[in-house]
Amino acid sequence: MASSNASASSSKEKRPVRVTILNQQYTLLAGADPREVEELAHSVDELLHSIAAKASTADSTRVAVLACLHLADRLHTLERDLTNLKERVDQKTEEFAGLLESALEG
Repeated sequence: MASSNASASSSKEKRPVRVTILNQQYTLLAGADPREVEELAHSVDELLHSIAAKASTADSTRVAVLACLHLADRLHTLERDLTNLKERVDQKTEEFAGLLESALEG
């Protein structure tokens, strides 16, 4: 059983990836695709620089908090949109099931 766990962990082995966020170097561990971590870090860096440019007197902690609030708002909006979409899919599924049932009966 130990060899099974060892092979499973080696296939999911994480590799270090160096990224720069707000002029600070970070070494992060990436799973299967290090480019994904690099792209996420780049997006975060762009967001932080955008906020820092608009709030030029803000320190890096304040910029980070504002970025977190921005990302939390985006997440909340996407979660709400996903819930609405699921409700619409459920409604359409019921409608189509009713139409199919009617077609099969008639």
